[in-house]
Amino acid sequence: MKRFTARYVRDYFWQSRVRAVFFWILEIAVAVALAFAFSYYFCQNIVVQEGSMEPTLSAGETVLIDTAAYKLGSPKRGDIIVFRTGEDEKTSLHIKRVVGLPGETIQIRDGQILIDGETYMEKKDFPPITNPGLAEEPVTLSSSEYFVLGDNRNSSEDSRHVDVGNVEKKNIVGKLWMVTSPFDKFGLLKK
Repeated sequence: MKRFTARYVRDYFWQSRVRAVFFWILEIAVAVALAFAFSYYFCQNIVVQEGSMEPTLSAGETVLIDTAAYKLGSPKRGDIIVFRTGEDEKTSLHIKRVVGLPGETIQIRDGQILIDGETYMEKKDFPPITNPGLAEEPVTLSSSEYFVLGDNRNSSEDSRHVDVGNVEKKNIVGKLWMVTSPFDKFGLLKK
């Protein structure tokens, strides 16, 4: 039978304190690592610079980008994405709504969007498009291209314009998912 000497009791309590401090430090390290990973992949923020997404987003609003969204999946019709017009990391970011998916043929005729010859009925009430741009003639998307439009359809540089054109998947930074400021607009983005 062990004798509970003063030294035994002191050593036991010392070891339990060291163990407790170790686990406390480990828990903090794990929490910091998880917070960093979450903020890196889901909380990159940008400030909207232009009015091409009005009324959904206005210039000056701050939004969060989910940069992990398309690492495992692909953009869906109606997603609001952030992309670059080229592969250079220094090019500016653009925000638009996905309308055309890879392999589809897009055309804008009489103010309406046609996808593979069928009129696309949008979930929101956007005005008829007055300038079809490049989509006046049918635009067939490759297996990695998306056709994007700004919600402010008649005041937006988007896939209808040569400067933007069809968006390659590799140039998509992520999906917008939340407005963080101004406070009265705070919340999840609605499609």
